[in-house]
Amino acid sequence: MSRAADPATSHQQLLADELLPSLYRELKHMASQQLLSENVNLTLNATALVHEAYLRLSKDGRLGEWNSRGHFFSAAAEAMRRVLVDHARKRHSQKRGGRFQRVELTDGGVENIDDERLLALDDALQQLAFVKPRVVELIKLRYFAGMSNDEAAECLSISPRTAKHWWAFAKAWLRAELDS
Repeated sequence: MSRAADPATSHQQLLADELLPSLYRELKHMASQQLLSENVNLTLNATALVHEAYLRLSKDGRLGEWNSRGHFFSAAAEAMRRVLVDHARKRHSQKRGGRFQRVELTDGGVENIDDERLLALDDALQQLAFVKPRVVELIKLRYFAGMSNDEAAECLSISPRTAKHWWAFAKAWLRAELDS
């Protein structure tokens, strides 16, 4: 069916044509920041990370299901995190045991995190998601997407003060979990 014959399709295509280039640039910037801090042996570049994340989002049937900019970036941050974790798991599939190491959360995103620490962090985040899923969303936005406290708060529709409290809780909880 042609675009002209279906106004809804035409409107959706127009929105996609206008929004996707700017969203792609933002996602590529997020991916670049993520990879700059990653292990130098990483086999992904920013473009590949964005493309793999996009494929995962589209394979899940989630494209176009976002109700806000924050919701979209949260889903994108999660997809990028999953890509990085899966790549780390593949590279370290022969190693057994000793995976849990201390991981420091900083305000600026991932800092030179190696594969083992990334896997330990992923395991801890999965545990925390059962108890505090919104805190995990904040962690993904701040740590994996490199957003500031205010940016992450806006994406989650919470106050910056609440985000600051959740961030303090997250750092303390993860420190205790990963040190045990």
